[in-house]
Parts: sequence; structure tokens; C-alpha cells
Amino acid sequence: LQLVESGGGSVQAGGSLRLSCAASGYSYQINWMGWFRQDPGKEREGVAVLPTSGRRTEYADSVMGRFTITISRDNAGNTLYLQMNSLNPEDTAMYYCAAREASSGSWYGVLGPRSYNSWGQGTQVTVSS
Repeated sequence: LQLVESGGGSVQAGGSLRLSCAASGYSYQINWMGWFRQDPGKEREGVAVLPTSGRRTEYADSVMGRFTITISRDNAGNTLYLQMNSLNPEDTAMYYCAAREASSGSWYGVLGPRSYNSWGQGTQVTVSS
């Protein structure tokens, strides 16, 4: 399984960005995907996740109402998106796409990074005031 993020960049406060994550390989084994972020010196935190059915979404309180996670599926695999609006400097971080395989036995909650076992390389988001 490969996860490749794109769409990060630098914006001013109040601006918007859209992140994408292309999943390829054994993506049919995935049952959850999500976005996580990490600042240097801080723990990685869950931002937004969803099951690959797309039937529900879960958000961190800090991004509720500003970020929207969606997923699309085609023959190549799943593509995960994160639309980020009303960005503020506290949103500055490296953003990672993650996936959880259906066979995984570890569960630390839907927004728990340790619940996910495949990770992309990350894309930097920087919001200036």
C-alpha cells in the first residue's frame, strides 16, 4: 500500500487549502482513512477520519466546521481529500495521510494515530498571520 499526499503550501490566515492523498496497491484492504498532523516537538494528532464507505466522518474539535474530509474511489484505488477553510496559524503542521487495514488488531479510537498502520510522507501546511 502506498499513500502519496499533495496540496500543502503556505497561506495567510483565513485562507484555504485542499489536500489530496492517493492510495494505491492493496487499497481494497483498507477500512479507515484519515488525516493527521504533527508539529515539531508535539505528538501526532488526528484531524479528520472516515471509513472507506464514506458513511460517517469524525473530526477533531479544533477543526470542526472548518475542515471537510471526503473520499473518492475508482479502479486505481482510493483518493482522500481534506478541504481546509478559515485556516489559522495554529493549523500549521506537517499533515499526514493514514490508512488502517481491516486485518489490523490495534485500536486506539478513530482519531488515534496508533490505530493506523500505513502512512504517507506528509505535506507541509504553513499558515501565516
